[in-house]
Amino acid sequence: MINIESIQNFAQFEVLADPRRLYILKLLMSRAATLTQLGERLGEHPAWVRHHVKRLEQDGLIEMVDVRVVSGYVEKYYRAKAGAFLFQQIILPDFSGQNAVVLLGSDDLALNLLALHLQQHDAPFQLVVLPVGSLDGLVALRQGLTQLSGCHLLDRESGEYNRPYVRHIFPGCSMILVTLAQREQGLAVSPGNPLGLRSLEDLVSKEARIINRNPGSGTRIWLDQQLTQMGVETDQVRGYNQEAYTHKAVAQAVLEGVADAGIVLAAVARQYSLGFIPLFQERYDLVIPASTFPDPHIQSLLAFLRSHEFRRSANQLDGYHTEMMGEELRV
Repeated sequence: MINIESIQNFAQFEVLADPRRLYILKLLMSRAATLTQLGERLGEHPAWVRHHVKRLEQDGLIEMVDVRVVSGYVEKYYRAKAGAFLFQQIILPDFSGQNAVVLLGSDDLALNLLALHLQQHDAPFQLVVLPVGSLDGLVALRQGLTQLSGCHLLDRESGEYNRPYVRHIFPGCSMILVTLAQREQGLAVSPGNPLGLRSLEDLVSKEARIINRNPGSGTRIWLDQQLTQMGVETDQVRGYNQEAYTHKAVAQAVLEGVADAGIVLAAVARQYSLGFIPLFQERYDLVIPASTFPDPHIQSLLAFLRSHEFRRSANQLDGYHTEMMGEELRV
């Protein structure tokens, strides 16, 4: 099985920005080679090759694996330290020396409200929320690109939210789910609901144009599950491939007439003065590795999440229910 390593520090990114070094790394990923052999392959003198090989070795991308004496000369064999390398990096704003807690996951209004409240209360860190979707957020968490994630993923077989997905993506890892809120989602439609939409079935029968969410988002996964149960192919839904990354982007598309409907949070439909047809309630959880859980910034974030002040603010969002807010579930 091929071993994969992540490129995570700037020095490694910098050294591989040189296409010559990148090519040398690729050659050494397939087989071990000497400076002479690499020079013959590249059409360069071994002294030229040595300079680049040493940079790759210095930054931990390759290593010397063998030394042989051939015709009285010592030949050193180098090879890449992995069979494949994964490039992942997040570029964040300059917070002027302030610490940042990064959360990649599903789009959520209460989460954005939490980030704002922490900023207004002079928290010793900045909560950076990046809406990439529930699944992509969990993958980023596994890759170490974020300290915590947020998701609302319904497991069709068990009818349970989030835990089955976390178990699957983090096998053998101790994880903690902290409930943010229960939320209501439904169809946002133009004011007055001119097409008379009342259900998902109406989207197909009345050939309504939808604005969909991005693949991997909890809302997109829920919709796909429902369409499968209904026996409806995605190409029967007009606009299925028209995508948006946030609830507000969906609402904006409906408001502007780009689409007739889209699935959004009740709170977002209210903000945009759109019609709203309730479809389902869901649980949104924060996912945190047990190893990260004791971090002072994470604990400070959770303490504010559980405060009466924040609960009151979140309760003012239409369709949000905070009875379970702050509850922990270990996986």
